Amino acid sequence: MQSRRDFVKAAAGAAALTVMPLKSFGSQPSSDAAPKSLLELQQAFLDLRFGMFLHFNMATFQDLEWGDPTGPIEAFHPTALDTDGWAKAAVSAGMGYGCLTTKHHDGFCIWPTKTGGDHTQGQDIVRAYVDSFRKHNLRVGLYYSILDLRGDIRHFNVTPEKIARIKAQLTELLTGYGPIDMLIFDGWDAPWSRIPYDEVPFREIYDLVKKLQPNCLISELNASQYPPTARYYSDIKAFEQNAGQNIPGESRIPAQSCVTLTDGWFWKQSDANAELKSAKQVVDEWLVPQNAIHCNLILNAAPNREGKLAPNVVARLEEIGKLWKDRAPAPKLGPSIGITTQSLTKGRPIHAIASADTYGPDMANDGNFNSTWYLPEGRTEGWLEVELPKNSSFDTLAVVEPIGKFHDYKETRLKRYKIEAWDGNGWTELVTGEEGIPVRFHAIPRTHASKVRLTIWASKDTPHIADFSVYDERR
Repeated sequence: MQSRRDFVKAAAGAAALTVMPLKSFGSQPSSDAAPKSLLELQQAFLDLRFGMFLHFNMATFQDLEWGDPTGPIEAFHPTALDTDGWAKAAVSAGMGYGCLTTKHHDGFCIWPTKTGGDHTQGQDIVRAYVDSFRKHNLRVGLYYSILDLRGDIRHFNVTPEKIARIKAQLTELLTGYGPIDMLIFDGWDAPWSRIPYDEVPFREIYDLVKKLQPNCLISELNASQYPPTARYYSDIKAFEQNAGQNIPGESRIPAQSCVTLTDGWFWKQSDANAELKSAKQVVDEWLVPQNAIHCNLILNAAPNREGKLAPNVVARLEEIGKLWKDRAPAPKLGPSIGITTQSLTKGRPIHAIASADTYGPDMANDGNFNSTWYLPEGRTEGWLEVELPKNSSFDTLAVVEPIGKFHDYKETRLKRYKIEAWDGNGWTELVTGEEGIPVRFHAIPRTHASKVRLTIWASKDTPHIADFSVYDERR
């Protein structure tokens, strides 16, 4: 494999990339379009059916999946950038949208950001991409990693200045390039990045995006952390099938799943002669069945070091377009409740009427959906009671039962449940529920309380509760 030094030397003698002019970034929203309802935006996204993921960044020029953050920025040097070719290939496959990696985990920016740090020194790959995709009537999405190794944005090393830098970069992307239909976030609250949503505050970032572009959907690649049938920290749920994340057949929420045409996300020199995923697999195993359950497919087609899609990738995309015949409109989507704030019950003092063995009530509010509290064998009724922080107000309730988590827990064991609030004088009933799906969200009028209580009645022995939470979503 060519060394970095050899490559940089060779790149220095190559023809220079035509520099895309950088349009000035403004402080106003980049689209005058009237804000649409979230449900309308979600349905419009599902109607696109099929998208192109474009992993193109420093890692492309290093033959890596994560770019080396210590490498020279001169290594990023596409000599024949062809974003029109990307768009034409997407159209040939029947795709309706794209998503480009503006900044991956190593932190290199492929637009000339004014926030400092390492970037393309005048080349504007984002500008070329959005212009080409819009010219071919494709919707535009951008990918942005919160984890930033060049900027040293990582767990326990986040400062107010680094959060401000993230916000400034997102402001550039959302005010300098016209309407952006979707932002895919990554490297945030994942087991490998470990940057939680309270360290880089999710709701602050979410509100910034919606302020700048109210019609921009957010899709956060955190499916492994939260129940797959509910919208936690996403307008569009994301599943990374390359990481083994499977889409549940009973899902009722808008989603997209991402897979790669090559073995990896970024183009490797060996991919020019590699065996790609077959068109039949893409269409028959992923695209058609996923479209039937409110889930788009976003297929990664990584550009090479020239900035082009290789001939074998172009040919495979054309083959997919010819094979994919079932392009009917997406199934109609119903409204869903989403979570964007932190749980007010997480880690708070919690008590229960009884617990089985060492499985105490704290297993129901520890933020881990794989741990559970459950009643002792033979008990059919019980309660959990959580003390809230002082002066707490909330408007969303969540009860999560671990249906499908265990081999012997295939269906609900709850016959019914109720949630009450303590106002200092007595308990007030907020909601009641019956058996059903694994995750039950309830939107309620904003309520002030010092404690909340969940009471359950079992339809089968030993019902489990994986999570009992309240949230202040400020709906």
